[in-house]
Amino acid sequence: MTYTNFTVDTDTDGIALVTWDMPDRSMNVFTEEVMNELDKIIDQVVADAGIKGAVITSGKDSFSGGADLTMLQKMLTVFAKEKVKDPEKAARLLFDNAGRMTGLFRKLETSGKPWVSAINGTCMGGAFELSLACHGRVAADSDKVKMALPEVKVGIFPGAGGTQRVPRLTDQQQALQMLTTGQTLSPQKAKSMGLIHEIAEPKKLVETAKAMIRNGLKAVQPWDEKGFKLPGGQIYSPAGFNLWPPAIAILRRETYGNYPAAAAILKCVYEGLLVPFDTGLRIEQRYFTEIMQSKEAAAMIRSLFVSLQELNKGARRPAGVPETKFKKIGILGAGFMGAGIAYVTAKAGIPVVLLDRDMESAAKGKAHSESLVSDQVKKGRAKPEEKDKLLSLITPTADYADLAGCDLVVEAVFEDSAVKKAATEQAEAVLKPAAIFASNTSTIPITALAKNSARAKNFIGIHFFSPVDKMMLVEIILGKKTGDKALATAIDFVRAIKKTPIVVNDTRGFYVNRCVLRYMSEAYKMLIEGVPAPMIENAAKAAGMPVGPLALTDETAIDLAQKIMKQTIKDIGEKAVDPKQMALINTMVDTHGRFGRKNGKGFHDYPQKPAKKKLWPGIKDLYPQLKPEKVDYEELKQRLLVTIALEAARVMEEGIVTDPREADVGSILAFGFAPFTGGALSYIDGIGAKEFVKIAKGLQKKYGAEFKAPKLLLDMAEKGETFYQRFDPYQKGEVKQAA
Repeated sequence: MTYTNFTVDTDTDGIALVTWDMPDRSMNVFTEEVMNELDKIIDQVVADAGIKGAVITSGKDSFSGGADLTMLQKMLTVFAKEKVKDPEKAARLLFDNAGRMTGLFRKLETSGKPWVSAINGTCMGGAFELSLACHGRVAADSDKVKMALPEVKVGIFPGAGGTQRVPRLTDQQQALQMLTTGQTLSPQKAKSMGLIHEIAEPKKLVETAKAMIRNGLKAVQPWDEKGFKLPGGQIYSPAGFNLWPPAIAILRRETYGNYPAAAAILKCVYEGLLVPFDTGLRIEQRYFTEIMQSKEAAAMIRSLFVSLQELNKGARRPAGVPETKFKKIGILGAGFMGAGIAYVTAKAGIPVVLLDRDMESAAKGKAHSESLVSDQVKKGRAKPEEKDKLLSLITPTADYADLAGCDLVVEAVFEDSAVKKAATEQAEAVLKPAAIFASNTSTIPITALAKNSARAKNFIGIHFFSPVDKMMLVEIILGKKTGDKALATAIDFVRAIKKTPIVVNDTRGFYVNRCVLRYMSEAYKMLIEGVPAPMIENAAKAAGMPVGPLALTDETAIDLAQKIMKQTIKDIGEKAVDPKQMALINTMVDTHGRFGRKNGKGFHDYPQKPAKKKLWPGIKDLYPQLKPEKVDYEELKQRLLVTIALEAARVMEEGIVTDPREADVGSILAFGFAPFTGGALSYIDGIGAKEFVKIAKGLQKKYGAEFKAPKLLLDMAEKGETFYQRFDPYQKGEVKQAA
């Protein structure tokens, strides 16, 4: 038989090698066609008396990325349509569809012939669940091999047997940690947990897998044998009593109940281990069906998988512009940001010229890369030869002539218009006419900076976030005269360094900083009202934010907040900044010398490690304190999310961001806007524009004009629209694609 996505070759020992290699895909993923073909292959292996067993591997560098989540999205779309006609029938259809992969993997492991998974590279989600259903598992001894069940990160959970097989192969504590965090495992870690059997040299991977079958591998899983005992002991045992009560408490502490899928994992494991395996699979299928219907799953799948993937593939890239293959990139300014940009560029294998006012400063910037990559080597995440290669790609210099031949120059000098003007003019004097010039400014409008350029159409903003090596988002800012070539080149660069680009039109603070400043400002207001600082920080985390607004101010620096406020007053006028908030920041900086994390003193105190930061006791003396019982905690949570979401809506109304995917993905990647909501705009869509406007009006009445809903939202509320209807990103001729 011939297949589109697989080849099946049987050797003289009667071992079938099933090679998964999907045409026109960079990575194998589970689709309906793939599942149908695998079903037939299982039948073929069973029916052929000459086949003793089968090895499944990949014909690509990676094994598989798991299920194509756009398939799940389609499943949910069908469910939504059917639900209107017949809710019971729709739920049954969703349940049956959710169990398709479960049934297929169960069929494989009970087929009566041994199967071995030969894992040659990245093996995620449904692909790892397929491997767990195989009777033997061998992984290549390579840095490319990463195994995980990461579904919880997109609002769902491993629903093809993962919650039942993992805790039957390893102890329950390690199983829960892996499943609820989406933890990535190396071959060594997976073997120590009992999730794989062997680690082989990459060239001997398939042969090692075949040898398992030749050496008499049982075609029966441990849990299907009589007398099977759980590796970590029963649920109702001393070990179980020590694990489960704290596990539930830890999950609550880490998620604040915002992630239904994480809670469902605990339920699946707990209930599933009390019953026979097939009943456990049925329990998992029921919970998976329930989670698939949650608004959290729909929002997270859309933003954190589909939209993220589309943006990473260049969804906003202008059509018809040839792709730039970067031969040389220049970075102006070797300070913390410039040095970070040089590091990620060299890490992508692109030669970098790192320029500063003198060689000493430029060399110091290169030393930042050396420090970062040395740390990676020390942790075993990079090899010494990779360090040498990366550092060889960075050329420190003080001579602008060394920028000759650069395809792109990124300016990351001091935030001063005069300094930026001089840097732009000196760089352009040696650049080829087609080269693109980008500024990493975070405050000065790109259109204003482009006036320093002799070729404004080749001038663009590329705004990185700190620290550059860790932050995955990059804002690309269009000036009024920026051309398509500049936009395409900027997107190509951001993709080359494996970051996510969002395209933003020019405005003060662009998109991310406008939203972040609202978040911080609301916290200052709360402090002034007398809300105890611990309640503010805890409310933010309970609302789903990774960092409280006061801690975030410390990270970005309180004296920077002071500079931004003063510059805003200078540019726009006194009314642009609340005088009470200005007074608070002035008191922190000028009276108490508390600049933030950088000097160990901010809204928090930062003692030397291993001691943890703690709120500065002096905060409570700044304003008369309300008694905690007088504070509406739920309202605090609401205020912090609503103020950000309103700013995101204003940005859309003003045409600063035009694509809701970018607003949502940007809000999550840049400052961690409650990921379970799907992002700032999906948060509004999830509540409904009409209900959201009602909430905003209530907050405006109590707390002021910053909660005033923009006209766009009022119009959407009246028409019953969502952002994804009003600003449908797919009207632009873009097609949804999977990896």
